[in-house]
Amino acid sequence: MPTSSRAPFALGRELLLLLAATPRRPLGGPWRSAHSPPTLAEGGREPAGQKEKVEARKLKPLLEDGPDLKEFLSGDLADRNKWDEYKGNLIRGKGERLRLPPWLKTKIPVGKNYNRLKNTLRELNLHTVCEEARCPNIGECWGGGEYATATATIMLMGDTCTRGCRFCSVKTARAPPPLDPAEPHKTAHAIAAWGLDYVVLTSVDRDDISDGGAAHIAETIRHLKEKKPELLVECLTPDFRGDLAAVATVASSGLDVYAHNVETVRELQRKARDPRANIDQSLSVLRHAKAVQPSLLTKTSIMLGLGETDEQVISTMKEIRDAGVDCLTLGQYMQPTKRHLKVEEYVTPEKFQQWERVGKELGFVYTASGPLVRSSYKAGEFFLKNLLQQRKVDDRA
Repeated sequence: MPTSSRAPFALGRELLLLLAATPRRPLGGPWRSAHSPPTLAEGGREPAGQKEKVEARKLKPLLEDGPDLKEFLSGDLADRNKWDEYKGNLIRGKGERLRLPPWLKTKIPVGKNYNRLKNTLRELNLHTVCEEARCPNIGECWGGGEYATATATIMLMGDTCTRGCRFCSVKTARAPPPLDPAEPHKTAHAIAAWGLDYVVLTSVDRDDISDGGAAHIAETIRHLKEKKPELLVECLTPDFRGDLAAVATVASSGLDVYAHNVETVRELQRKARDPRANIDQSLSVLRHAKAVQPSLLTKTSIMLGLGETDEQVISTMKEIRDAGVDCLTLGQYMQPTKRHLKVEEYVTPEKFQQWERVGKELGFVYTASGPLVRSSYKAGEFFLKNLLQQRKVDDRA
């Protein structure tokens, strides 16, 4: 049985049994318990103005059928009985290193599609954040399947970052190698060869370049759209040191989803992120992207398990929504190597469900919250399904 000392989410065996026996409200209804995080009625204010509400209503049909928690659990570990069997601690004690709980264990990546994507990347000397950041979902995202779209997150501008965030395993250097001017074309060629309908682009931070690489990213997006106009492009960008002109360059390049991660709660920014990054700068990036291109979906992500409190998570979620952000993902922080920040807590799937409910209350168009959720995990399946449904509706109208 998981052991956790942090109130109000101490999920002992008695509470699990109580939860299993409690009737649930229909999907979309406000399920509440004494252990649920506070609602807006309990002290929160309505974060979005009338204009944002109208935009949210327009976007909601695109996203309302998104994945639920079981999409982000590993195989048969979605069975809650498996959680009861786990005897390890969930909160780190002094000098302790937490063991991985069963709901975070994933299969070794294998399969023809996985190998095909990997070979294409090596041939073209392209990089993915899936590999560089050691994402646990690489096998599932790259593997695709009979009814799923294989999705890879291409990392532009090389594999070396000028920043040193304490949670990230990407290589760092003050002066990385120069940009490859052929990379935008090679990336478009690779995506065309894969036959994907949805692609996620991200990049390292390049503080050594005057515009942070914004023009390079925008050129890549334009090449992709020229080769395949129907391709849906999401871009997870750096903060460009707060340079809003660089943000505008990417936002106006033709992409569909503008993503930038705040990473953690306000109180843990200095602990986790490079000193050149902060939450106010990140929120200004997201606000400006929407101001430049109001039709864009904006998206950000929070890692849990770094020692944050429930109140800090709620406060940060409100700040994000106040910035007009449409989509929020919350996932478990997993220590990539012994040199990086230790995991302070393994958050239970039940608690992730509660944060998803808070996201709905705050008015996010979509909130993806689960142990293995990452900012670009299952992006292709999720957006393609809903956008194609919306297109069919529009065609019939």
